[in-house]
Amino acid sequence: MSKDSVQRIWLLEEIRALHDLPLFMLLDQARAVHVRHHPNNELQLCTLLSVKTGGCPEDCGYCAQSSKHYKSPVEPQRMLDVDAVVAAAHAAKQNGATRFCMGAAWRSVKDGAAFERVLEMIRGVKSEGLEACVTLGMLTDEQAGRLKAAGLDSYNHNLDTSREYYPKVVSTRGYDDRLQTLSAVRRAGIGVCCGGIIGMGENLNDRCRLLLELSRLDPPPESVPVNSLVPIPGTPMADLPRIDPIDVVRMIATARIVFPTSRVRLAAGRQELGREGQILCLYAGANSIFYGDQLLTTPNPEPGTDVELIRVTGLQPLVANLDAKVMSNATVPPSNLA
Repeated sequence: MSKDSVQRIWLLEEIRALHDLPLFMLLDQARAVHVRHHPNNELQLCTLLSVKTGGCPEDCGYCAQSSKHYKSPVEPQRMLDVDAVVAAAHAAKQNGATRFCMGAAWRSVKDGAAFERVLEMIRGVKSEGLEACVTLGMLTDEQAGRLKAAGLDSYNHNLDTSREYYPKVVSTRGYDDRLQTLSAVRRAGIGVCCGGIIGMGENLNDRCRLLLELSRLDPPPESVPVNSLVPIPGTPMADLPRIDPIDVVRMIATARIVFPTSRVRLAAGRQELGREGQILCLYAGANSIFYGDQLLTTPNPEPGTDVELIRVTGLQPLVANLDAKVMSNATVPPSNLA
């Protein structure tokens, strides 16, 4: 169980045994793996922008963007134009981000003007010197090839949860549909960003089965986002209780051991953890966060709060180029983050 080779075959019983270790033992093991494979104490700052919000035909129980299945506070919005997206990417880079992620509320990619606009957005983001990532739903091999040709670095397509619990979360697409999209992404030579969400009513075995499924991808995802459910009024999961921060710490630590070389991203729901909960997650192996006060449709910590978190932990952003506006919310001079 202590082996942490770059890729190995895991059993569900092994992952569950790791997850259930006494907390400090789990943290010790995860930290040892993390330091061995990520010795530079780096934290990747990513910015996420919704380029097409709402109007989605899916019925994902956690998401506010469904147009047909329930009513949420999110109203459909027209797709952003390329110049607005490139301007947002430029600002993200100035604020220290190295990856710019773009999301469109689509069930699947459709060829046409909207997809051409996304391709132009990718080219614009790359011209800013940033990693480009998109999440667009399901796609074909031909579409994946076009994304690669535009310069896309990574494609996000989460499995969400275990295969067994998945039907209680989504009914408008199947688990294998998600895996087929991930296969198309790999065949195109694009990096994979794939993780899931905890706190949707699943049990601990479901969480461990999710990690097991991710570990079976060949190769494993370069980026593994761990999201906590943010209950949104109007969605089927609106009344679920907030997750215990220690549950998130355990998931991060277990993911770090299972995926030694991947970036483990502490993603949605982070601000509900409190500062100490976030610090434990960073200690346990999270080395990437979304940076900026808004994710697709849910809030994220203020940039100044994250600057202070970086200062307290002594982590080194991959690019420490925080502008004066952001730094005005912090108590540490920019030179201390270089």
